[in-house]
Amino acid sequence: MTTRDPRVDDYLAPLPEWQREALERVRDVLHRADPEMTETIKRTVRPYFVCEGNVAAFLAARDHVNVFVYDGGLVPDPHGLITAGHENKTARTIGFGEGDDVPEEALLEFFRHLVADNRAGGWRRLRARPRD
Repeated sequence: MTTRDPRVDDYLAPLPEWQREALERVRDVLHRADPEMTETIKRTVRPYFVCEGNVAAFLAARDHVNVFVYDGGLVPDPHGLITAGHENKTARTIGFGEGDDVPEEALLEFFRHLVADNRAGGWRRLRARPRD
């Protein structure tokens, strides 16, 4: 039931090969994380991955690519995936440079946790719950 959007293909097509390959691998992991993951374009050209709320977005820069994860800082990061935005209240960043490994199994664990949080009401609701 994977839903792929050809506009995401259009976004990836002109990128340098290493950026396209890194983001394609992350894209595949996002779809493995949940069969209901869908793709869309928001903010005119930005690829977003959605499953009961935003999960991730792609941004290719000159010398790196960013995967923004919309988790409100709640998803544990035991594998050290987060490269920026550690204190951000809405989204954090997983960045890759040329030659960086794309740790698919660690990403899969992260994205599955994020989708589970979305299904439980989303990070805003989860953060607002009283803690024991």
